[in-house]
Amino acid sequence: MNSSNTVQDLLLVGSIPLETAQEVFTDFGGALGRYMRFLPDGEIGLRRHWISRIHYQVLALHPDIEVLRRPNKDNGVERLNPHDSSDSWFFKVKDGVDTIRFGEPGWRLGFARDAVSSYFVFCTLREKGLLPKDLRFQVSIPLPNSAVPPRIVADLDSLSKIRDGYEAALRDEIIKLAEKIPHDDLAIQWDCATEVQDAYGAAPPLPPETGVERNVGQVARLTPVIPAGVGVGFHFCFGTLGGWPRFAPADLGKTVDLVNAFVAAAGRPVTWVHIPLLDESSDTFLAPLAKLEPRGARVFLGAIHNMQRFGARVAAARKYLPDFGVAAFCGFGRMPPAEMPRVLAEHLEAMEKLEA
Repeated sequence: MNSSNTVQDLLLVGSIPLETAQEVFTDFGGALGRYMRFLPDGEIGLRRHWISRIHYQVLALHPDIEVLRRPNKDNGVERLNPHDSSDSWFFKVKDGVDTIRFGEPGWRLGFARDAVSSYFVFCTLREKGLLPKDLRFQVSIPLPNSAVPPRIVADLDSLSKIRDGYEAALRDEIIKLAEKIPHDDLAIQWDCATEVQDAYGAAPPLPPETGVERNVGQVARLTPVIPAGVGVGFHFCFGTLGGWPRFAPADLGKTVDLVNAFVAAAGRPVTWVHIPLLDESSDTFLAPLAKLEPRGARVFLGAIHNMQRFGARVAAARKYLPDFGVAAFCGFGRMPPAEMPRVLAEHLEAMEKLEA
């Protein structure tokens, strides 16, 4: 990496716990935009806690889905987002229901609605010169297998039915996004957390033997729906629910297998992939990067954290993958907003070190 290509060397995964898209665009986009090709709106508001919004805004409202458990209250006050996996939302499909179908095609999941609103702010700030003119608008969306993980569904039959319904609704949502936002100004990132755990056999009660294979189909069905002019990325995630990392594999072997399988199954060129790095990323952990097959996609490694070891982390990764961009390990939605100045400073520090 050198200063001549740093414009493509930084990625923001998604969530930034500020109150408005304008704050995210001005604070993070204004400071970091020159290093990036894509800028998310921070997954502001109810999207801050990632898939939890889908559980109470989408699944809990469906008449054919029964709510078996809600997050524990805080001092008698309702809580929409779980403290950790032990008090997450829990559902089952009602008896006698064969198919889950969602109404309001294109809008029901809320991704297109929020994106259209944030894109207007994005364009306004860019027209005023507050954002780089070549910056694209990024929309981050969980794939079905992450949006509906096994830990929130009572049985595998319910899991299959709800995932199928979500996938159909998500297909409509992607079509609507492409209708409302110019293709050459849009990038869509698929978020993949449960898929990573499943690849390592850590998503019971799903059988561990075919964790990679059973996650590929959703990619093959949904990604070709995205028009050719729209950027496409994948964020592979170890999770932050209950603290980072929620899941910490011994090495990146199955993550790399999943990346290679998803890129191959996409049915169109992939623009980028993001892979997190643990704080102490040993040679054993990093060695599988040598087997990565991105097929032209830009690789971003989640190296921006604990900046005292940032340089060593990057140098160790370069032994197995000489050229890559950098990012944080995940989004920041579960962090206190007061930590964002530090997070922003760490991103600037990372780019300064890479340019040195």
